[in-house]
Amino acid sequence: MSEISFIPPAKPIIGEEERAAVDRVLQSGMIAQGPEVAAFEQEFAAHFVNGRPTVAVNSGTSGQHLGLLAAGVGAGDEVIVPSFTFAATGNSVALTGATPVFADIELDHFTLDPESVRAAITPRTKGIMPVHLYGHPFLADQIEAIAQEHGLEIYEDAAQAHGATWNDRPVGTFGTFAMFSLYPTKNMTSGEGGMVSCANDDLARKVRVLRNQGMEAQYQNEVIGFNARMTDLHAAIGRVQLTKVDRWTEIRRENAAVLDAGLASVDGIITPKVAEQAKHVYHQYTVRVDASERDNIREALNSEYGIGTGVYYPIPNHRLPSLERFAVGLELPQTEIAAAEVFSLPVHPSLSAEDLDRIVQGVTKVLNAGA
Repeated sequence: MSEISFIPPAKPIIGEEERAAVDRVLQSGMIAQGPEVAAFEQEFAAHFVNGRPTVAVNSGTSGQHLGLLAAGVGAGDEVIVPSFTFAATGNSVALTGATPVFADIELDHFTLDPESVRAAITPRTKGIMPVHLYGHPFLADQIEAIAQEHGLEIYEDAAQAHGATWNDRPVGTFGTFAMFSLYPTKNMTSGEGGMVSCANDDLARKVRVLRNQGMEAQYQNEVIGFNARMTDLHAAIGRVQLTKVDRWTEIRRENAAVLDAGLASVDGIITPKVAEQAKHVYHQYTVRVDASERDNIREALNSEYGIGTGVYYPIPNHRLPSLERFAVGLELPQTEIAAAEVFSLPVHPSLSAEDLDRIVQGVTKVLNAGA
């Protein structure tokens, strides 16, 4: 393989503009949370969530946790979450003292199945936390209808879905709050960090107080809080990335279209489906193959064609040692199928036309060979 360059499954893009922004902050002497963070919050809100009040934090998980606390979620409450996602979704609920209740997904888009959500509702249910997984929005029409019918709140996990929409409505504007991750491999990054889009100013203030040791004015601690602040260094990176993310999203969608077309006639692989109402931003391009062949296929793509892949997520949350106590005896058949069959092909903006062609050709040959 030495003669073939490796195609990584993800590749953060950091350019000279980001480096210059960091240097500008370093020279200013104001490194911790300050004017860059405030500007980033305003710019992110205007760019992605129709100007909803937005609070910057040090990670997506912190944003999820603080959003739930600000919304009043705590001991005695239940929040319905998917099991097919990163563990931070269920973790953030458990960290409040509430109980994560795991529901199944639908296999077309890997998002919460409305009927499974309905079946999981109990008198203790306070909210539903859908995940816009891989960049595809949750089935908003149906989940919103269930929430309204039962008087429940929606808390959005939009970690992977910057710029995605449902019926032209941006993700991050459906819930009491929404969390966006700014981890390096996300569709845009601040190096590390998260954003919490809030339904109103009162909720946003609660998140701000919780992220800053429970205080808004120095030494006037109102509640027991956390140190979950974003630094101006990170915000400066994020502000530059905001000027680039729309083009990167276009490229991701163009790359996905090339993969869709190239793999359309290949037997043994199911490419991503997109709901008619949805704009998919392809944080991941996730396919399904026979579970018994998945590892062999991935190994062949890596060793024979230099194509990196990822499995997100091989162990459902309700079977993790850390979370299984919340789901004793629970059966989620669609989640189990997805966990056994999925893997993600590169779709990131750094791919060349030659890279895309190699991915299509490699997958075609490996599947045809019956890897």
